[in-house]
Amino acid sequence: MWGLVPLFWPLLKPAGALEILAQRMVWSLAVVALALLVVRRGRWVRELLADPRKLGLITAAATVISVNWGVYIWSVNTGRVVEASLGYFINPLVTIAMGVLLLKERLRPVQWAAVGTGLAAVLVLAIAAGRPPWISLILACSFATYGLVKKKVNLGGLESLAAETAVLFLPALGFLLWLGSRGDTTFGTEGAGHAVLLAVTGLVTAVPLVFFGAAAIRVPLSTLGLLQYLAPTFQFLLGILYFKEAMPPERWAGFGLVWLALIALTWDALHTARKNKAEAVRLAAAAGPLPEPVAQLPVPVPVPIQSADGVVVEAVEAVTGAAAVEAARDGDRATS
Repeated sequence: MWGLVPLFWPLLKPAGALEILAQRMVWSLAVVALALLVVRRGRWVRELLADPRKLGLITAAATVISVNWGVYIWSVNTGRVVEASLGYFINPLVTIAMGVLLLKERLRPVQWAAVGTGLAAVLVLAIAAGRPPWISLILACSFATYGLVKKKVNLGGLESLAAETAVLFLPALGFLLWLGSRGDTTFGTEGAGHAVLLAVTGLVTAVPLVFFGAAAIRVPLSTLGLLQYLAPTFQFLLGILYFKEAMPPERWAGFGLVWLALIALTWDALHTARKNKAEAVRLAAAAGPLPEPVAQLPVPVPVPIQSADGVVVEAVEAVTGAAAVEAARDGDRATS
């Protein structure tokens, strides 16, 4: 769904990117609020309002994701789908770089090589185009910053989207009313079909998120991580096959370097996961047998997973048996 979204935004013309963005914020809140009423999840609102720090983080997240959404809509509607897809391809590399610069994280050699290759790709594309790929960099940096902020908020996917769109609702509604007072709005002036399409932006935002949240608790995290590359891949293919955007050799070279970096990152992640699993099994075997009720007790391990449209979902992977109990005893290994 996220990969096919570039086919939707051009249907909203002649609405401009800012009007589409404001409509998306307003209708997303309506759809998500209705979904929360159906599932009866509202206790988090009182807790959020009582925590000024979380409110500040939600405001920051809402601001950053509005930049991401606005630039993405504008890039698609101005024929820059390929450059937008590059932003989501390099996002993992930007996230890793932020971890090093802001969180003082240590990288493994393969991760360093991937980040270096990604930087080389950006340089190749900048030299070829005569300018840096600003759209890609803005999308990647805003999305990575959004993920960094959201990890500190610790809200579920629907709840976080509801909180962020609630923060953005009044500015977005005010902007739409201002457009209407100037006679520049397209909502209600371009026919009923156009108005319905603008309202559907709420569903376009929320439905993929609901599916993603459902998948996050059913699909292995390694598989989920690999599947997230499908969205920019579909966007890239739409850009060159449907929208007929130019792909000169130097652009292929830049994208090739990015893909090489992502292959290295994926291999390193899978290799590290296998090593950690083998180590957990070894420690469990060394600890000896456990009582049957305890051995079957699941230990939930929350893992923040970043979606392709700017939402961080807390996926929970339950590990059972002796390995889970051993991991629970050792905080460091459980974290890794």
